[in-house]
Amino acid sequence: MANISPYYLQIGATVGMLVMALLAIFIRMKASHRPVTIRKILIPPLGMSTGFLMFVVPETHIPLLWAFIAFLVGWFLFSYPLIRSTRFERVGEEIFATRSRSFAFILLGLLAVRLILHEVIQRYVSIPQTGGLFFLLAFGMIVRWRVYMYKHYKEVLVAEH
Repeated sequence: MANISPYYLQIGATVGMLVMALLAIFIRMKASHRPVTIRKILIPPLGMSTGFLMFVVPETHIPLLWAFIAFLVGWFLFSYPLIRSTRFERVGEEIFATRSRSFAFILLGLLAVRLILHEVIQRYVSIPQTGGLFFLLAFGMIVRWRVYMYKHYKEVLVAEH
């Protein structure tokens, strides 16, 4: 990684984030046509948890307080708009996520805030540490959102029977 300019890493990361955001929007819109299951709710944070392996690399190490704060920012702030835009409805025996018109805008807004935060934080810590901090922020956001989805799914499942 020492041979790659930080400028090019920043451009690559930004383009990668834009592609991932558009992919998430596309997948979410497509998923609204398929029933939701507990498995579909729980697998994303479990799959994402493999990202903790990045902290094996010494360059990504950050103070535990920073890690805790990043996780809590994701948990309390970044998850809130996702939670507010997520609803389920029962159609026959199956439960579907209702399509939210605001979801795409929420994802793009979160991406914009993340890019601004990234620019500020990157001035004080290395690129790998910045990546670790934003991974923890995203993980906190996804875990809280999925916990909410799981609880709401169970409520809809029980309420209609």
